[in-house]
Amino acid sequence: MLGLAKSVFLFLSGTLFILGMLGNGFIAVVNVRSWFKSKRISWSDFIISALALSRIVLLSILLADSVIVVFFVIVYIYGSSGDIIHVFWTFTNHLSIWLATCLGVLYCLKIASFSHPTFLWLKWRVSRVVVWMLLGALLFSCGSAVSLSPQFQIYFLLRETVGTGNVTEHLRKQMGEYQQIYVLNLLWYTPPLILCLASYILLILSLGRHMQQMRQSRSSPSDASTEAHRRAIRIILSFLFLFLFYFLAFLVTSSSNFLPSREMTKFIGQLTTMLYLAGHSFILILGNNKLKQTFVELLCCECGHLKPGSKGPLAP
Repeated sequence: MLGLAKSVFLFLSGTLFILGMLGNGFIAVVNVRSWFKSKRISWSDFIISALALSRIVLLSILLADSVIVVFFVIVYIYGSSGDIIHVFWTFTNHLSIWLATCLGVLYCLKIASFSHPTFLWLKWRVSRVVVWMLLGALLFSCGSAVSLSPQFQIYFLLRETVGTGNVTEHLRKQMGEYQQIYVLNLLWYTPPLILCLASYILLILSLGRHMQQMRQSRSSPSDASTEAHRRAIRIILSFLFLFLFYFLAFLVTSSSNFLPSREMTKFIGQLTTMLYLAGHSFILILGNNKLKQTFVELLCCECGHLKPGSKGPLAP
């Protein structure tokens, strides 16, 4: 049964890896090509491109981790490969979460409308806010990776002690220290989670209030502007739901050592994480006019309804 579970896990990991690489690779290629053509790039396109590239790296790390867990589990547990993957995963995952947070803050400051002085001050300095957030993202990501060192040291001592069969009070004390350090390392994810939740909630409230005002001022409740606001709210809600879903999957995966059915828990959490990394890229494509237009034109070319280089029905 476990062999079947590993086979299914490996198949699903490979499928999600391919889908994620296609979606995130498409985003990166389109935005980078546009950047080279126009010699400039907007903050939103820059963050989305960086987010896509970080997720390509994340998917590659997860696929490598899946192969090692299935075929070389002893090396993974007692060797250094698991620690190396953990360091790269922590840095890239933290950077990806911060980039998603920066995108939410940017959308909030660009689109939302509030009269609070602090919000207006940030809105007028949106470029500076984004620059400092990106620098902070790199700093926090490096800090989260470096903070793994004490956790690795205690985990190494635990492996050595368990290997000798000497289960003593000292071992239980070390296990308690390991759990404490693990919980403290999770605190690195608190700032981006709070900022992301706050920005998306403020954006939803602002769009909802604006849509209600348009309903009251217009005779037709289903005009194009109202539908556009509804679509924006649905996309933002999907962003928020998937982000929370991803964070939960990350907690499950990283906490698999403390949960029953350790191997199955890790499989489920890792597949859920890859599902988010792949699925969110296609939501980004559908929510961005330039990416969506290019994607539709590419599909039309593949289906033979549009000649390469010609203008599609969505082209300006």
